[in-house]
Amino acid sequence: MATPFKLCILEAESKRILAFDRIILSKWSFMSRLRNFLAAGLWTCVVTTLLAQTPNGTLNIQVDKSVGASSPILHGLMTEEINYSYDGGLYAELIRNRTFQDDASSPVHWSIAANDKNAATIDIDKTTGPSTALPLSLKVSVAAASTTDPAGVQNDGFWGIAVRPHTQYKASFYAKADAGFSGPLKISLIDNSTGVSAASAVIPSLSQEWKRYSVVLTTKDVKPSAANHFALTTTHPGTFWLQLVSVFPPTYANRSNGNRQDIMELLAAMKPSFLRLPGGNYLEGDHIPERYEWKKTIGPLVDRPTHPSPWRYHSSDGLGLLEFLEWCEDLKMQPLLAVYAGYSMKQEHIDAGPALEPYVQDALDEIEYVSGGTDTKWGAIRARDGHPKPFALKYVEVGNEDWFDKSKSYDARFAQFYDAIKKSHSEIQVIATTQVTSRQPDVLDDHYYRKAEQFFDDVHHYDKTSRTGTKIMVGEWATREGEPTPDFNAALGDAAWMTGMERNSDVIIMHSYAPLFVNVNPGGMQWKTDLIGYDAMSSYGSPSYYAQVMFSNHRGTQIVDSTLTNADKRVFYSVTSDPTKGVLYLKLVNATATKQQLDINLNGAKHIALSAKLTTLHASSPTETNSITEPRKIVPTDSSLSNVSSHFSHDLPPYSIQVVELNVR
Repeated sequence: MATPFKLCILEAESKRILAFDRIILSKWSFMSRLRNFLAAGLWTCVVTTLLAQTPNGTLNIQVDKSVGASSPILHGLMTEEINYSYDGGLYAELIRNRTFQDDASSPVHWSIAANDKNAATIDIDKTTGPSTALPLSLKVSVAAASTTDPAGVQNDGFWGIAVRPHTQYKASFYAKADAGFSGPLKISLIDNSTGVSAASAVIPSLSQEWKRYSVVLTTKDVKPSAANHFALTTTHPGTFWLQLVSVFPPTYANRSNGNRQDIMELLAAMKPSFLRLPGGNYLEGDHIPERYEWKKTIGPLVDRPTHPSPWRYHSSDGLGLLEFLEWCEDLKMQPLLAVYAGYSMKQEHIDAGPALEPYVQDALDEIEYVSGGTDTKWGAIRARDGHPKPFALKYVEVGNEDWFDKSKSYDARFAQFYDAIKKSHSEIQVIATTQVTSRQPDVLDDHYYRKAEQFFDDVHHYDKTSRTGTKIMVGEWATREGEPTPDFNAALGDAAWMTGMERNSDVIIMHSYAPLFVNVNPGGMQWKTDLIGYDAMSSYGSPSYYAQVMFSNHRGTQIVDSTLTNADKRVFYSVTSDPTKGVLYLKLVNATATKQQLDINLNGAKHIALSAKLTTLHASSPTETNSITEPRKIVPTDSSLSNVSSHFSHDLPPYSIQVVELNVR
């Protein structure tokens, strides 16, 4: 038996001979040396060495050859009210159940602010409210109160109310007082543990008629915390009624009735090109009367009646149609408008023909509200609502996931919508949610919710799709592994699938991950796995989120001719370029547990910069992830490659997603 020292020498010699023989020696010479090793009883050492010499994968890139134009709007967002995505999420409102309609029998999330030295009761009063849209209110009856012991009502927010130092909060409510009571009312943000007010303001008196009141609450040097509640109290006995109680922190772009700053910043980093709105199931509702009725979501908040969402909680409709459009404006996205098409999720539908016509007209009105000039009926109403300038609208989707409609009525319903939209707006691209034969849609919406292995095995799904006729939008998709947000294996599945979409982005013109958001508090999630997580105080991006950022931030305009051979089946790639910038973007995914080496050949380039920018997302285990407590455990890192040439080798770390940005001419 050879000693360890001899084995080391022999292994090194075998490696040297193997490398030399690959270049110069004939098969006969190599086999002659191999027989000598075998005769010496060194079989194990040589076989082990031979097995270690697995061939590298080879990526051939024809830099000067485009096989198609990459869609300029490939990467976008899909959104709907699920997992407290709007109320309790993106929409910045801090008061939960602000219109007292979350539960018809009880003012949930509201409670009495009183102690043993004072007394009060609260009830839902369905006989009075500030508008026809909100005909009910919260009746607050204070039996005993004083300057030292005020009484009233309080709200616990969406799993707390985030309070930060030196911050202004805009509070407002509608109220009226009973005869004999005129106030005052004190509005406060109060620490749950200490009972100390972080900020407060006073309304000196109330009217006996419904009226809107507003104040600004300004914090000083307080500790940032979500362990706070809202209180509205008085120092005198009496009865008053409340409706539409609201508190807003500072919002993104300082929008009135706007969105959370931190979540919008995460979205802005994705550089999305479009927003598919207002959602999927949220558009349809469980029942026809519970569908998203856009006309009830515009105008003053007091004129929005709210409605039940299909995910077992009530929607305030504070984030209405105009707010969706302003969201697009803030992030420089184009709206992709989904219109209700006569089908709701509990298998209720309207047949094509005269019965469907009012819904078709409603869709045409909605299109006009979005894109019509102020000389049109609904364009003028949009201007009245504060936005005279029309929004550019290029895509309209008819319905959502209509393959679930057991009546098989979608084909005829789609044709009726298609004809009406094209007649009035020939420039609009009309999207179908499932295969139809009555008309040829401009775009077909495909949805995929899968495990990582399924995406790994299907990355060539669109390689042979026809390049003529209907384009594809992958309007909902996700690797569903990890909760509440994806783990790194899901990110690998997502990135692998995105390489396939990007390589075929001449026919796949848009894609959007779903669901986009989740409130990570207990009870906040109805669907796993979700891209961005948050609680009342903070938010974070999952590993899949950062994969999206990497792909979207490195977009080429052309799909480059390329082939990958001899690589592990869990190595994935795409190549795009921007000839005007002289930049080639190489996306690489290694979903294996071992390092993978690629020999990269850059053919057809006249000039190649010697170094390249390298962005890497990496985890030591596929189950690693980010969380509300470890929000940046896995984030992209930037470095550089210095060995770039027309032919160079590159090592892909195990469990990694990389973008190589090469300067070529």
